Amino acid sequence: MTAPPTTDEYRTLISRALGAALDADTDGPDRQRLFTPSSHRLALDPDVTVVRGARGTGKTYWAKALIDPELREVAARSYMMPRLRRVRVTTAFRAGGNSETPYPGKRKIARLLRDVIDPDSYAYDIFWRAVVMMALEVPQIASLTDWPDRIRWAAANEDAYDDALGRADREARDSGETRVLLFDALDHLHSDRRTADRLVSALFQVALELRLTTGALRAKIFVRPDMYDSAPKAFADASKLGANAADLTWSRENLYGLLFHRLGNHPSREAEKFRAQYGTWETQGEGRFIAPVDLIADEKCQERAFVALAGSYMGTDRRKGHTFTWVPNHLQDGKGRVSPRTWLLALRTAADLTAERYAMQPYPLHYEALRESLHEASRVRVDELKEDIGWAATAIELLEGGQVPMEPSHVRQYWAQGGLAEILRRRGENDDENSGPRDADDPFALIEELVELGVLTKRTTGALDLPDVYRLAFDIGRKGGVRRRA
Repeated sequence: MTAPPTTDEYRTLISRALGAALDADTDGPDRQRLFTPSSHRLALDPDVTVVRGARGTGKTYWAKALIDPELREVAARSYMMPRLRRVRVTTAFRAGGNSETPYPGKRKIARLLRDVIDPDSYAYDIFWRAVVMMALEVPQIASLTDWPDRIRWAAANEDAYDDALGRADREARDSGETRVLLFDALDHLHSDRRTADRLVSALFQVALELRLTTGALRAKIFVRPDMYDSAPKAFADASKLGANAADLTWSRENLYGLLFHRLGNHPSREAEKFRAQYGTWETQGEGRFIAPVDLIADEKCQERAFVALAGSYMGTDRRKGHTFTWVPNHLQDGKGRVSPRTWLLALRTAADLTAERYAMQPYPLHYEALRESLHEASRVRVDELKEDIGWAATAIELLEGGQVPMEPSHVRQYWAQGGLAEILRRRGENDDENSGPRDADDPFALIEELVELGVLTKRTTGALDLPDVYRLAFDIGRKGGVRRRA
C-alpha cells in the first residue's frame, strides 16, 4: 500500500492545489479542477432560465464552463445530462462589453438610456431584443456599426425580431441542438438601482418569451439573488420564471468535496499519495480523477479525512470547537452561505501559516493558523463586497471601531454622524459604481436590505450582528468572538 503523505507533503499539496488565483475572471475552469457538486446540476439544465448565486458561488465559473465544449462534456458526464452535448452556447451579455463584442459595455448602456431609449417609456425590452439579435448574428442588425443605430432599427422593425427568432429556432431544431444565450454580470448594467432593476426585469420578460414561444432557443441568466428579488415582475407569466429558477448553493458536504477534489487532481506525487488513502478514484483521462462517493458525499468520511489534516479540535480539547464544523461556520455570511473561493483561500492560507509558525506540530493545519486564516478570507470577501455591492461596504465601514451585537438605533446613529445618505447619493451619480440600495435615504430600509443580503444578521432581541467573514476586515469587535488583529 502507498504510504500516506507526510505532514510536510500535505502542507505542500494544500498550498499548491489551492494556490492558484481563485477569481473566475482570472482563473477560468479547467478539465482537471472542474468540480460538479450535486446541488448545481439543475443550474446547467438548458431549460432553466434563471440561476441565482451570490458572489463567489460559481455564476461566472459555470457561464465559462458552458461556453467550453470540453467542459460541457465533463458536466454532461458527471451530471448524466446528455442534452448538454447537443447545445450551442453564445455569450449574450457579460462585463467588459466593447465595440468588438455583440453586447455593449456599461458606459455605452448609460448613454443609450440617456440619448436613445426614453426612460419613461419602460421600453427596455427593445434594448434586450437588439442584444438577442446580435447574439443570434441577425445580418440586418449586425451590419450596423453602432448601438444607437441598432436600438433604433430594433424599435422600427419589431416584426424582424419575431422573424429572426423563428429562423434561429428552425435552424436549431433542424440541427438537433438547443441554442442557449448566456447573460452574466448583470450588476454591471447600470449604477442606478432602479434603472438596473428595470433592465433586469425587461431581460426576464425577453428570456421568458424565448422559453414560451420557441422550442430550441433558451436564455440562461446568472444573477445575484438580491437583483432577482428587486427586479419588478409585474408581467404576464412572471410566476413561471421563479418556478423555473435554480440556486447555486454550497453545502458543507459540497465544500469538503471541492477541497478533496482539488487535492486529488493536482498534478503531483503528493496528490497520488493522497488519492491512494481513500479508495478507488475513477479516471476520466488527461489527469482528471473522480473521488469515491463517500469522500464527496458522506460527511462522516469527510470529517475523518479533514481531522487527518487539521486535528479534531480548534484548541487542546473540544471546548474550542471541532475543526470540521468550526471553519465553514466562521466563513458563513448572514444567510449561512459560504463562498467556495473564501473557503479554499482560508485553507491555503492556514497551510502557509502553519509552515511558517507551527512547522513542528503533527498536523498539516494548526488550529491557530486556521483561526488566523479567517482574517485573510475576510479581507478578500470584503473586497468582493466593495466590488459587487459597494454601498453595503460603505455602510458597514462607518461602524468601524464599534462592537456587535449593536442596537439598530446605534447603527443609525453611526450612519447619521458619518453622513451615509449623502455619501450614497454621490455614489449613485457616479456611472462607474455598481447599483446602489433601493432607498438611500431610509436607514430602516437600509438595515433590512443589508439583512436580506446576508451582510447583517438580526438577533431575536432585535440587535444587529455581523458575520465574522465581514466583521474582521471591517475592524468591528464582538465579545467572545474571533479577535481582531492588533
